[in-house]
Amino acid sequence: MFTTTGSRGLYKAPLCKGLLLVLNGLTVMLTLLPQYQDMFVYSLQAVAHQHQVWRLLCGRLICLDVKDSFCSSLLIYNFRIFERRFGTRKFASFLLGTWLLSALVDFLLAQAFQFLFEYEVEELPAGLLAPVFSLFVPFYQSIPRMPVTQVLGHIHITNKTLVYIVGLQLLTSSPFMWLLALSGLISGGLYHSNALWLQKVFFVPVWVSSVGKYILEPLFSSSQPNDETPLGMGATLDIQRQQRMDLLDQQLLLAQYNEARRNVRRQPQGGLLQWTRLFPSLRHRGQNRPPVQPHPEAQTHQSTQPPLLENSPVAEEQVARLVEMGFSRIDALEALRASNNDINMATNFLLQH
Repeated sequence: MFTTTGSRGLYKAPLCKGLLLVLNGLTVMLTLLPQYQDMFVYSLQAVAHQHQVWRLLCGRLICLDVKDSFCSSLLIYNFRIFERRFGTRKFASFLLGTWLLSALVDFLLAQAFQFLFEYEVEELPAGLLAPVFSLFVPFYQSIPRMPVTQVLGHIHITNKTLVYIVGLQLLTSSPFMWLLALSGLISGGLYHSNALWLQKVFFVPVWVSSVGKYILEPLFSSSQPNDETPLGMGATLDIQRQQRMDLLDQQLLLAQYNEARRNVRRQPQGGLLQWTRLFPSLRHRGQNRPPVQPHPEAQTHQSTQPPLLENSPVAEEQVARLVEMGFSRIDALEALRASNNDINMATNFLLQH
């Protein structure tokens, strides 16, 4: 479902794995033991009038609604990319900062709503919801949008569409969920932009991170996937490679097919389009391996297609730029031919393969 962040599960995301296991486990326990649910109700009235400050902790961690827990879990699983990109400590600091900020913003928005509409908001949906909504801020700003397909010829479906749909489902699950969503977006925007130096005020101390690393991380760490390949160019390349696992392949294939349609007249053929023959995937190629000669039957079939990959001239300057980034010359040539000398598309393709 969520292809924007690769297919390596919760590897290098122990905090997200811990949140998913612990919070969902507590939600299931409270569902089976409804007599204890009252302790975890997020009641603004009880906090303001009865001074039950402990509800700010209990009511803002565990979801009492199973569908809210399911949707927020999907979003946390998708947003694990930020734990890999920023590191567990910075990701935990973001969640902590937005969790604290959103507690204040919740009360301010509730008071503003009461002042404008003369209606007192007594309870809000329980759970770690505002920090989850706050993660949409870096998701919108830092995750690239790549088109996947179109609906009715006008509606574009991108790699981020499904995430927004899940967020919309969570937004419409409760009457006052919009207040938590707005609170999360405000707190996420303030913390992400480091307004008023909030990142220096709300953060996870180093000693807490060290304790979690040696005590909690072994419990929630995931094993390394079998297809893991060290890149040697830092975490940024590794993250981008995960994000573009399947979507760039589809994008390149579609661009190659559209170019073929513009250059030559389509030959009649039965069945579906043979994408792998029009543009063989580079995913399973070896490092610095020379190109494999195609089989005779493949050459017979490809003779009806334009020679875009074999005879397309490649600018030596673009090859040199890709080699300077750490890619092999053979891979750079192959990617540039596949992308019709588009340096950006070739770079993205090499990053994800």
